Amino acid sequence: MDETLRNAETLTDERVAAYLARIGAERPARAGAAELARLQEAHLDAVPFENLSVHLDEPVVLEPEALLEKLVGRRRGGFCYELNGAFAALLRALGYRVELLAARVFDGAEPGPPFDHLALRVEADGAARLVDVGFGRFARRPLRLDERGPQRDPAGVVTVTPVAGAATTGDLDVVLDGAPQYRLDPRPYRLADFAPTCWWQTTSPDSHFTRATTCSRPTPDGGRITLTSSRATGGTRLLRTAPDGSRTEELLDADAALGAYRTHFGITLDRLPTAP
Repeated sequence: MDETLRNAETLTDERVAAYLARIGAERPARAGAAELARLQEAHLDAVPFENLSVHLDEPVVLEPEALLEKLVGRRRGGFCYELNGAFAALLRALGYRVELLAARVFDGAEPGPPFDHLALRVEADGAARLVDVGFGRFARRPLRLDERGPQRDPAGVVTVTPVAGAATTGDLDVVLDGAPQYRLDPRPYRLADFAPTCWWQTTSPDSHFTRATTCSRPTPDGGRITLTSSRATGGTRLLRTAPDGSRTEELLDADAALGAYRTHFGITLDRLPTAP
């Protein structure tokens, strides 16, 4: 476990207050399961999943100070390593026991490489729970890691099941509405352990993060709103996805795109991120 993030002194009371204000949440009276669920939903609603730094030539730094400055100070979002890394710091400061877990994201029927994703295991009310604010469309509330039956969530039905033949490793497959999402490694890691794969994700032409820009968050009606651009499609597209999965699409010019970042995500940019 990352000792720097585990230390609650990483976040002073002032920093905790600023983080909670960023996500529009009150400081919980106790580190309980219901309180954890409210914090997770507030984080998902307020902080977008985005990879804009990759296309603005901004470094992605997996250090507590840098993560807090980006998400809270600059009111930006990020992707899994940043969002769950920062949220772990907040939860620890609020009294939760948190471990960083590595996951392999499914691409079709097969999981991807190790450290492809960062998720959190959080102890609350005597049970270990999977918490994830950095995977885009996914469960909105914590999931019991010891529950083998279906778990109903506003996003759908989730199952957490042991991987066949993985008795020695304890790997778990996380499935949403019948579609495998990622394979969890139950061993705790340090934030620094994710740095090499984070570097690959932000630099390799084979990474989907370098191929297109994305900025996305859920909407109050249960849908999503997304801004995305790529050389293949040209321009910036505003996508509105309804709860039933239907989608509308609008192509924006540069001024409209910058305005959409401000209006829908609270992100003020002096130039558009450009995908290669």
